Amino acid sequence: MITLQLLQQIIVFFLMMACGFAVVKCGLIDAKSSRTLSVICIYIIMPCVMINAFQIEYSRSIQNGFLLAIAAAVLIHIFLLVFTQIIGKPLKLSVVEKESIIYSNSGNLVIPLVTVVLGEEWVIYASAFLSVQMILMWTHGQSLMEAKAGINWKKILCNINLIAIILGIVLFFTQIRLPVIFGNTMSQISATLGPVCMIMLGMTMTEVKWKDIFSHSRIYLITILKMVVTPLIVLLLLKYLPLASLVKDGKTILLISLMAVITPSATTIVQLAQLYDREPVYASTINVMTTLVSIVTMPLMVMFYLA
Repeated sequence: MITLQLLQQIIVFFLMMACGFAVVKCGLIDAKSSRTLSVICIYIIMPCVMINAFQIEYSRSIQNGFLLAIAAAVLIHIFLLVFTQIIGKPLKLSVVEKESIIYSNSGNLVIPLVTVVLGEEWVIYASAFLSVQMILMWTHGQSLMEAKAGINWKKILCNINLIAIILGIVLFFTQIRLPVIFGNTMSQISATLGPVCMIMLGMTMTEVKWKDIFSHSRIYLITILKMVVTPLIVLLLLKYLPLASLVKDGKTILLISLMAVITPSATTIVQLAQLYDREPVYASTINVMTTLVSIVTMPLMVMFYLA
């Protein structure tokens, strides 16, 4: 049932992306307008989603589930870091290729999917994965792209989405509820995340040279590693290690962690590649290719996990 719902929702998201693609191709707006939507998504919608996710009644089971989600996210990222390090030399993986395998589009895609397929009350567990990835992205990810040792703590601590997660956690554990008018505002803004993100992605796809996607010889290797090999290993670990039995609804919580792994490469990789001039076109090509493949691989991975 969940697999069918997931497939239907992925198709819905692709249709939303098609709308964004169409309005640019028809000349109604410019592709650069996607930057505006990106800013709205990052600085307005996502923080609202994060805070809204934690505006639920406290219970020990939710607390334990959140801790399991954090632990799963940490273990998954350790595996991905070690895996890319091991295969990096023999396969001669570039920085962009390594990061495209490690980091997923766990914010823009997973949170809307979890909201629609499982319900708003499960977003709290998706935010656990996102918070771990966010910290790693702006430490390990940025230092690799910059080819420079050291961590930009200011960049991490000033990240509005991380601030929103911390604020949400504080509100959850103190059980401070936002006034109804602010709560309703955040809830309604949160509901726009899926459509806005998908339309934005569709608009950015108009800038991609489609010939480059299928002519680049290594893109097939990276896509298989990102969308098949690593998700399959994580799937087997989550399915057969006795983690789900540790907490109530453990299997569903770990399903959310799996959904975060099986999404396409993170769009942030493209932004970092542009910033540090690290094959930005190639990074964008990987992002598009993994996004296209995800319509098949994501439902299959979920089906295998639930079987």
